[in-house]
Amino acid sequence: MKITENYSEDSDAVIHFGDSYLFNETLPKEKFRLIITSPPYNLGKEYESRITKEKYIATQKKMIEQCADLLHETGSICWQVGNFVDNGEIIPIDYLIFSIFSDLKFKLRNRIIWHFGHGLHSSKRFSGRYEVILWFTKSDKYFFNLDPIRVPQKYPQKKHFKGPHKGELSGNPLGKNPSDVWEIPNVKSNHIEKTIHPCQFPIELIERFVLSMTEEGDWVYDPYMGVGSTPIAALIHGRKGMGSEIHRPYYDVALERIKAANEGQLLIRPMNRPVFDPNQDNYIPPRLIEIAKSQMQLLETPPGYPPKE
Repeated sequence: MKITENYSEDSDAVIHFGDSYLFNETLPKEKFRLIITSPPYNLGKEYESRITKEKYIATQKKMIEQCADLLHETGSICWQVGNFVDNGEIIPIDYLIFSIFSDLKFKLRNRIIWHFGHGLHSSKRFSGRYEVILWFTKSDKYFFNLDPIRVPQKYPQKKHFKGPHKGELSGNPLGKNPSDVWEIPNVKSNHIEKTIHPCQFPIELIERFVLSMTEEGDWVYDPYMGVGSTPIAALIHGRKGMGSEIHRPYYDVALERIKAANEGQLLIRPMNRPVFDPNQDNYIPPRLIEIAKSQMQLLETPPGYPPKE
């Protein structure tokens, strides 16, 4: 595998260290079939400086405009965002940036809800357990292939009960559309892919976009690469992966992970693995058992017992 720091057509992966805004200016126009990223949320993490909401939107506008120039006519941009949080008040970032894409004549194909089970616990509002991925296309001639990312049918043996196809399976034998609500574990301390990054992409999240929106040999780019989940997802499926990262520790981890993936040694959570063990469908939490026992004891206690003093 040929890895370079700057763009080269014969590279398998381009992993750039430095300012992505400057790097974007060196890249070929209308080259990339998929641009997918998760920009900083302006929360004051170690890789960002907190700025005003207005300045944050201005920086996002510049990045989105650059990516628009880099995207192939049949390509897709997927922008994964959460909420801007200010003194307990949340403002959805997808709401703030939608008009930027709209002004560039991009077309929103899906607003995908990424649901996960773990995160920060809130005491003054409901705990957040989802983020949003906006999928935009540059034109109506976009590439999309559903078959590689189908998920198992809920009722695989369900059949038509009437009509010309009576008795035949009613669902697609390859599986069903995963819909626009995805339950994929986020990368927390017990996740097999966990690194030093506090908010890294799970690789299986990116795999769905890579497999459905690109073909083998296509370029996939992440301008806020982090620890390299996007180029890894591209490379393991025969695409070319590229990313830019300004935080040196993350860049170094990304290089290590990419090399490990190329050698088949990177630990990756398999795509479509059930979040819960299907063999534990009959599992009952101990707390519910205790509640049931106490309720049964109440039912078995004779009326008027214990007697009043």
